[in-house]
Amino acid sequence: QVQLVESGGGLVQAGGSLRLSCAASGFRLDWYAILWFRQAPGKEREGVSCITGSGDSAYYGDSVKGRFAISRDNANNMVYLQMNNLKPEDPAVYYCAADWGANCPFRGGTYDNVAGKIASWGQGTQVTVSS
Repeated sequence: QVQLVESGGGLVQAGGSLRLSCAASGFRLDWYAILWFRQAPGKEREGVSCITGSGDSAYYGDSVKGRFAISRDNANNMVYLQMNNLKPEDPAVYYCAADWGANCPFRGGTYDNVAGKIASWGQGTQVTVSS
């Protein structure tokens, strides 16, 4: 059973940093691309970042490019999202998700529902930014 658990969310001042973690269990992590999504109240879910199963490629949404960095440690079944220079528009619930397949169906635009299919979602972690 594919399970994902996020942690690391919290309250941070604008300009500050947070590192989100996604702990995976029940599956071989390197077979799956891992994505981060976020959803703010009243807004649609937004793709944030994706990293391939091997970790050799990573992709980012335009709104976070240059500020966020995704990484993974397959040996320890962990994926991370380092968020720097947080802005007032970044608050949301952040979710990690495992995709069926090692390639990224999200490459900075929208999630490709034809190329990809989500195998599992985490429960989400709240990120709040104070101005």
